[in-house]
Amino acid sequence: MELEQLKYPVGQFNCPEVITDDILHSWISEIQHFPEYVVAVTNELSKEKLQWRYRPYGWNIKQVVHHCADSHMNAFIRFKLALTEENPTIKPYAEDLWAELIDGTDDDISYSLLILKGLHHRWHLVLLNMDEKDWEKTYYHPESKQSFTLKSVVGLYAWHCRHHLAHIKHALLHENKF
Repeated sequence: MELEQLKYPVGQFNCPEVITDDILHSWISEIQHFPEYVVAVTNELSKEKLQWRYRPYGWNIKQVVHHCADSHMNAFIRFKLALTEENPTIKPYAEDLWAELIDGTDDDISYSLLILKGLHHRWHLVLLNMDEKDWEKTYYHPESKQSFTLKSVVGLYAWHCRHHLAHIKHALLHENKF
C-alpha cells in the first residue's frame, strides 16, 4: 500500500458543492456515533497494541485516540464561536506537538474516550438544533486564510472521524508492521 493511501485511507476530504439535507444528516450521524465506534475497536486493547502504528512514522493507536479528543474539542469550540460571533478567527494549534505531550502518549485512553463521549453528545445536540441560518455561519482560519461555513465544517469533521477510525483499524489489521 502506498504511503499516501496509508496516510489517507478514506481519501482526502472533498466537500460537495451542494450539501443536501441527506448528506448533512449523514455527517451529523457520523459525528454522533464516532465515540461508540472508537470504543468498539479499542475495547480491551493491550498496552502493546495501543503502540501499533497505522503507517511508518505515523501516530500509534493511543495517539490517534488522544488526538481525536483534542481535535474535536477544538472543533466544538470553533462551532460555538461561529454560532455566537461574526466570522471569528479561530486559533490553530500544533497537533503534532500536542500528540507528543504526556497526555497524548498516555497508555490509558479511557479518559480521552470519556471526553469523546461527552463532547460528541453535546456537539450532536447543537447540530440537531441548528437552523439553515446557523449552518451558513462561518469562522475564519488564519492558516488557510479562508472562511468556512459550519455546513462544510461538519462534513470535514465527519470525514475526520472516518479518517482516524480507519487509521486505528489499519493498525490493528496489520499488527504493528509499521
